[in-house]
Amino acid sequence: MSVPGSTVGPRPTVSAIVVCFNEEQNIGDCLESLSWCDEIVVVDSFSTDRTVEICRQYTDRIIRRPWAGYRDQKAFAHSQATKDWVLLVDSDERVTPKLRDEIRQTLGHETSECAGFAVPRLVFYLGRWWWRGGWYPDYDVRLFKRDRATWGGSDPHEKILVDGKVRHLQHPLHHFSYRNIEDHVQRIDRFTSISSRELRKEGKHWHLADALFRPAFRFFHSYVLKRGFMEGFAGFYVAVTAAIYVFLKYAKLWELELEEKDDIDRKRS
Repeated sequence: MSVPGSTVGPRPTVSAIVVCFNEEQNIGDCLESLSWCDEIVVVDSFSTDRTVEICRQYTDRIIRRPWAGYRDQKAFAHSQATKDWVLLVDSDERVTPKLRDEIRQTLGHETSECAGFAVPRLVFYLGRWWWRGGWYPDYDVRLFKRDRATWGGSDPHEKILVDGKVRHLQHPLHHFSYRNIEDHVQRIDRFTSISSRELRKEGKHWHLADALFRPAFRFFHSYVLKRGFMEGFAGFYVAVTAAIYVFLKYAKLWELELEEKDDIDRKRS
């Protein structure tokens, strides 16, 4: 079925880009799901496990580069792509056959007005697919014309800025985000530290209202509005940890301001 207003032309080519570090448990399945792409570019941050060895089974476009942050590392990977379109996939994600076919069909027609596609993401965690609880559809631009996109946002929530129209694809990218609760909690700690530093760099200040009301609303959004309660205790757990994420982000912003104040006081004394 053709896209309205489009004409059939030469098949556009696709570069898949993946950034990784010590992902030997995930990277093989990730790259296998990208084997249909015309090019796979991997940017590895000097992994110490078998990540690079596994990557070599799927591509010779492996670049080792020190970690520069989520946004800069992915922007660098983008700069190394050579095909018409770029598909960004994280190492813990998989392109399903249905999504692959949808991408092929969509790009099989000329879409000169469309410069990017937002893809829904479906998380698998705690033995279930999370259609409820606020993690789905979580649309994110992941497929874009190589020469019509730049990078914005702030770590760890970088985003692709597309010069042109963005359409939504239907089939989800599968996301195996956390190995277990321990991994989940560790990531919350790491990501909230990054987020609070980024807020401070942007000149944001801590307010008690943020620490009180934003976490409460996040819990309500996940557990009630997004029907997390239908997942039993797992839904309650996800809603609580979502609220904790928000609370820790602002608590750490408060801590950063305290440290800055202490530094100023020490310099004055």
